[in-house]
Amino acid sequence: ILKKTQIMIKQLVIINNESIYKHNENFFCDNIDLKSIPEGLSKTFKILMIARKSNIERSHQINLEAISIASNIFTYLFSLINTFKNKETQYLLISITPYTFIAYLFLFIFKKKIFVYLRSNGYEEYKAILGFFGPFLYHIMFIIVSRKANLISCRLHLLKGKIGKIVSPSQLNNNWFKSHQEYDLKKVKLLYVGRIKVEKGIFSLLKLIKNKETKFTLSIVGTNKKNHNIINQNNVSVI
Repeated sequence: ILKKTQIMIKQLVIINNESIYKHNENFFCDNIDLKSIPEGLSKTFKILMIARKSNIERSHQINLEAISIASNIFTYLFSLINTFKNKETQYLLISITPYTFIAYLFLFIFKKKIFVYLRSNGYEEYKAILGFFGPFLYHIMFIIVSRKANLISCRLHLLKGKIGKIVSPSQLNNNWFKSHQEYDLKKVKLLYVGRIKVEKGIFSLLKLIKNKETKFTLSIVGTNKKNHNIINQNNVSVI
């Protein structure tokens, strides 16, 4: 019975570009998707997650038994190659980044079954980070990856006309819809939780609301403190 059960449970290796912090044999991340996606898939697959190492404390504990964190691209690829022993292993790449793109090339060469989950518009993110050259770089990676990988996306337009499966992920549960209250829309309170980086859109939001007549306050909860001094609006606070 045990042998039959082991055969039925397929191994899925999740490869991503996020940074994971390790403390006392426990692993932590900031991106909630990096916690919820592997934990959800672990109900069906035997999961191994490969990610980058972080020396900064993170917020969400990941409840997985097998996580490999790499301090550089070489140890990252070494962890990946070690999974090739099992020919039935499948691979899920979360987003297209330089790290996951290089991993894809190795998987393609060794004829592995590859899935790629597109969570956001890489063209816009790379433009925010690298300027004019950014979308061109992402386009090259996207075209190469999309030719052989099975695409999964949370938005149809992210597929750019390619065939793929559309999913509707959500972190909301019934607790979000309890205890509704009446809101005073004359005094709008905004909350941003996330990294204070240009590709996340926070600075675009600040530009949009800078000269609006609506009375509001914006509270920002996030990392990357070096950018805090850029935010100098009177109705904006960084926590």
